Amino acid sequence: MIPDEVLMNKIYLIRNQKVMLDADLAALYGVETKVFNQAVKRNIERFPKDFMFVLSKKELAALRSQIVTLETGRGKYSKYLPKVFTEQGVAMLSSVLNSETAIRMNIRIIRIVTKMRALLLTHKDILLQLEKMETRVASHDEDIVVIFRYLKELLNPPAIARRKIGFRRKDEVEE
Repeated sequence: MIPDEVLMNKIYLIRNQKVMLDADLAALYGVETKVFNQAVKRNIERFPKDFMFVLSKKELAALRSQIVTLETGRGKYSKYLPKVFTEQGVAMLSSVLNSETAIRMNIRIIRIVTKMRALLLTHKDILLQLEKMETRVASHDEDIVVIFRYLKELLNPPAIARRKIGFRRKDEVEE
């Protein structure tokens, strides 16, 4: 049994969509990537572009930089660009791969993606609340600055010019 955390780490954000790599899905379903992709190719009409797409070379390079364990080099990986599957694509895989393992794994993946979506929504609410608090605190900061300015004025009043005490000559008298 693969822990949920391991499955969550196999979900990537590409083109603003949560996706999973064909090789990762094949490993989870217990089949070779080649066999997995052949099954998808035989049923390609079930996988429109919003269910599955092929990564560009640039996206693959960016993904490899995120996944430290991926190495580059001759013969290390497939010569083809990997396919990635969205949540809907993963759901569609259960109709293409009819093994018991594939069906169980699909159910787990969809539950995990749903759980992740709920967590993101929760975090979004928290971020909105923090933003409101930040706005409120920012206005308080301005008020506090004004209060401190007045306190400083009270503690250090400006020097008032006072009349000199004593006798004055006529040429020193102010009028």
